[in-house]
Order: sequence, then structure tokens, then C-alpha cells
Amino acid sequence: MNMFKWLRHLWIPCATVCALTCFGDAFAQVSYQVTDLGVPKNDNYSMIMSVNNEGWSEIMAGNFLPGQGDSLSGIPLNGRALINIDGHYADLGTLGGPNSWMNFGEINDLGQVVGDSETAVPDPNGEDICGFGTHLTCLPFLWQPFQMIALPTLGGNNGEASAVNNRGQIVGMAENGAVDSSCQPGTMNNRVQLPVLWENGRAHALPTVDKDPDGFAFWINDLGQAVGYSGNCSGPIHGIVWENRSASALPDLGTGGFGENINNRGQIVGTVGSADGSTQTGAIWQIVKGTGTAKLTAVLGLLPGDAAGIAFGNNDRGQVVGGEWDSNFYWSHAFIWQNGVMTDLNTLLPASSSLFATFAAKINSRGQIGGMAIVCSGPHQGEMHAFLATPVKQSRGESIAEAAPMCLESNFPGADAVKRLLKKSGPGGHLVR
Repeated sequence: MNMFKWLRHLWIPCATVCALTCFGDAFAQVSYQVTDLGVPKNDNYSMIMSVNNEGWSEIMAGNFLPGQGDSLSGIPLNGRALINIDGHYADLGTLGGPNSWMNFGEINDLGQVVGDSETAVPDPNGEDICGFGTHLTCLPFLWQPFQMIALPTLGGNNGEASAVNNRGQIVGMAENGAVDSSCQPGTMNNRVQLPVLWENGRAHALPTVDKDPDGFAFWINDLGQAVGYSGNCSGPIHGIVWENRSASALPDLGTGGFGENINNRGQIVGTVGSADGSTQTGAIWQIVKGTGTAKLTAVLGLLPGDAAGIAFGNNDRGQVVGGEWDSNFYWSHAFIWQNGVMTDLNTLLPASSSLFATFAAKINSRGQIGGMAIVCSGPHQGEMHAFLATPVKQSRGESIAEAAPMCLESNFPGADAVKRLLKKSGPGGHLVR
């Protein structure tokens, strides 16, 4: 059957919600069945950025320099936005330029997808928001069967869409065209970037806090509550929760943070800088009902040997996933946090998968986890592949963590091969974004 006819057959007029009875609230699964989603022809990198409650995933795929696909400082050479539905792939295309991407992005339960795409028009200010070195304008997009459309900015040339809920509300970032006075001389991307909410095709700027000039909204739940950050040209300073278009700062440990995801119970996940400013770790907040504010409820800590981390996704059952990186700023371990316990996801993945998960981006209501993993053996060894892990009630046997403990080290180039820098997010704090 033609891919698009097949996809149209699956298109549903309203959101569907998966029953949460698959595994119960006790998280009884002892392992995961892993699907290697591979990479498109001629690519060496792919990653799931979002997985909806149907198990459909949004994937960014392309090429990095060898060994840089799992580096925080890695720069994509090319990229395309894809979706995968039960093993069927669709390339979402572009807005006229060579590349599309979703460094933040989502597929909702309706199959609507958001991200960013280059156009064929050079940026008049020489900016490179999409990050491919082409200096083409970069616009937020909404894709739904079977068309990609550009979303409006706030008067500037560029923007990125990061999430779409099941009501069709979209959040992200858009430029307003003004020069950002907080940028250092010589900064390439030097226009004001504001958090934005798109409703009914119109862009609405969301407020920042503490007179911060810039911001980004990363996620929005089905209640219209959104999270992200405000800050300056250098990066995040304050984590933010928006409710009814009003902003409230997320409490932190004094060195900054930001919210990355919010579920329909008002639980927010993201990252905070440590009190001494030396690192950052995953964090959880909870919206205080009726106040529009949130309280910090947990700081997740780190797995042994890791230098820093972020909680990137959570579901309505309170399961949290994310990733951590090592002292060389390479993604090192995907994790799942549940019942107050942090677990290396690789201890739950079978050795037969030959995939060592370095980052878990999202988890749906069925407990399925999507992210990226390094291939430990075989003809694709060293490539970064998108994976989908589905919980199963059966013994996993030997785990990939036990079978291939040196998998990551074999892929790393020398420590001096690439200069890696963290963005400074505020006084004493270093937050990667």
C-alpha cells in the first residue's frame, strides 16, 4: 500500500488516549524489547525526539562528522525530519531549503508534527538558526498529512517550533527582528528570540521574567500549560512555567535551570545547576494547583561516572527519562527515573539489541521510550541510531550494559580532538542547551 494512503487510513479526527492499564502503576516490567530504527541511506545518525501514545515517533536524521553524533558540541552536516509509524517511514520534506530538523519537536496523537526547516532564502543578517552552516532562513513548521506549512514569526526572520499538544496549540521560539543587546560583538545569531505560542495560526509572544530579553518554550501539555526558559543571548537563566500566558520562574538551587517537558498532571521535568555551580542534573517540579507556580520536588542526581545530566521527558504515570554526559561532554547514558529510583536504561535493554542507549528523549503513556543509541557491533558499529524501547514482562537475559561496557569508549575520538564548551547560563552556573 502507498505510504501516504496507508498513513491517511490511520489519520484520526481527534486525539486518542491509551489506557494506562498495560502495566499498572507498579511499573512491573523487568526489561524492554528494543527496535533499532536504523538510519536513512547515506546517513550516520538518527534519533527519536518524540513518541506519541500510539507509538508513532518523530525522528531527526542526518550526518555528523565521525564520532560527533553523540557530542554536545556536534554540528549536523545535513538533516531531515522524519516520522516512523509501525516501521513505515515518511520524509516530511522542507520549506524549500535543503534541511529540516527538530532539535526540539513533537508528534502528537493526531499525527501532527512540528519542528524547523530551512527555506531557500538566505538570511539577510547572516544568521544560521537551523545550524547547518548554510545561513538560510529557518522557519518553524507544522506538518500534518500531507503538507508542511510555515508558522509565522514575531516579525523577525527565524523561529523554531518545539511541541504541539492534542488541542493543536504549538510552542517554540520566534525572532522579533530586533538586535539583541545582550549578545557579545561578533555573535552570529544576534536577534532577540522570544518564547511563543501559536494558536489558530497566529503567533503570540509569551512573557519572560526578571526583564530577560530572550526565551524559549519547549513543551505544552493538553491543559495549555507550557515550560521552557528565559535568559539572554548566552542561554538560559530562569526555568519558566507559563499558564494562561502568564510566566512564573521555576525554583532552582541558585545557579539556574529550565523546564523541558510537562505532563497532564502538572509535573515538570528539566535540569538545574548544582548549588556550587559545578554541574547540572535532572530535576522535577510540580505545579501548585490554582497558583500558576511550581515547587521543586526532586533533584535526580547522577549515575556513577557521569558528569551532568538532564531530565527530558515524562508521562502521566510519573515516569521520567533523560540523558547524562561524561566529562568530555559526550552523551553517555540514557536513564529512567521511577518510584524515586534512577536506573541506567542500558541495564534493562537486552544484549541482543547491540544498542547502547546514550539519550532517552521521551516516554509515552504505554511506557515506550524513544531516543538515540550507539551501535556496538556489526556493519553499523559506531553509528548513532534511533531506538524505540517497549516494556515487556519477561526476563531480558544479559543486558547491553553487561555485554558491552566498553562500547562508548571505542567510539570516542581523543579528548583533544574537539573543543567542547558549555554555555554559561548565569552567575556561577553552566547549563547546556
